[in-house]
Amino acid sequence: MRIVRTTYLSLGSNQGDKLKNLQQAINLIGDIVGSIRKISSVYKTKSWGFDSDDFYNICIKVTTNLNPETLLNKVLEIEKKLGRERSDKKKYASRTIDIDVLLFDDEIIFSPYLIVPHPRMLERKFVLVPLTEIAPNFRHPIEKQTTLMCLQNCDDKSSIEKTEENLVRPISLFEKYNYIAVEGNIGAGKTSLAKMIGDDYNAKLVLERFADNPFLPKYYEDMERYAFPLEMSFLADRYNQLTEDLAQFDLFKNFIVSDYYIFKSLIFAQVSLQKEEYALYRKVFDVMYKEISKPDLYVYLYQNTDRLIENIKKRGRDYEQNIQADYLEKIHSGYATFIKSEENLNTLIIDISEMNFVNNSEDYRTIINKISEYKN
Repeated sequence: MRIVRTTYLSLGSNQGDKLKNLQQAINLIGDIVGSIRKISSVYKTKSWGFDSDDFYNICIKVTTNLNPETLLNKVLEIEKKLGRERSDKKKYASRTIDIDVLLFDDEIIFSPYLIVPHPRMLERKFVLVPLTEIAPNFRHPIEKQTTLMCLQNCDDKSSIEKTEENLVRPISLFEKYNYIAVEGNIGAGKTSLAKMIGDDYNAKLVLERFADNPFLPKYYEDMERYAFPLEMSFLADRYNQLTEDLAQFDLFKNFIVSDYYIFKSLIFAQVSLQKEEYALYRKVFDVMYKEISKPDLYVYLYQNTDRLIENIKKRGRDYEQNIQADYLEKIHSGYATFIKSEENLNTLIIDISEMNFVNNSEDYRTIINKISEYKN
């Protein structure tokens, strides 16, 4: 779990569609920096330090698990993406977007690339006014005064006008959902995705404890003999884990991500068990299923069979190396039937056959955006 920190950023624009520039910057910050917690009103100000078009300025509060250096790099990346061209010449100029790191928790940072608190923030009303709006009681780490007091002591006499313009705050995953279950076939990457989401959004992780199951290696050697004890032990373990972990949320984590859902047991049992065994298994399952909390969102990762086999070989678990394509196809069919039959389950299917979200950040952001934007 990464430590989540609070940072305050100042954003300004005086070129092109200024409001659009600010909104795009906010969206990108929400995508790659952290969760946008507050956005100030939009203020109109004269250009500061040079003659040019008026600026639109705002301040935002962001929670992030990035360290200060990475935060700065992401901010510069966003500026570049939105058309900002920084110059080595130390003079003010018009810009599509300008993003400054004002504060990072209560830290004092002096490095060749980043100084926090921002060294000129106390001289600028276009910074202090929107910052005071969203954080009036935040104490400046050096001055030991609140931002409201700093504003009152500011010598900047330039005019600043509050506009009627509105910006939209992106809703983070942990605000939209309490519980997300990530599912998929063997080797689809469900555990990897669950871990990445948990890490990025400080979620409580519920990961399947399949590695502790003594029947699993034996099952892949003799499926017919060990199918029933394997599926029963999996069912009992999944039931115990989910009832325990979902019964109580951590005080500081009201967002849970799991890499399986209890119905997985039934899907694999349908493939593995004989008719009489499955009938008995289903009776036990139905009793347990009534007691399990349903996820707010059920994400199914679809990988084509060739990619699944490739992934299975790469991760190198000895007991999985003899898994055949027809077995994976049966699991595919089982999930398809389940998804169609469970009408009350909020389900999002994402085809990741052409993605590599573990090593490609763009693929990962695509998945996160699909989850964030999904509407049932």
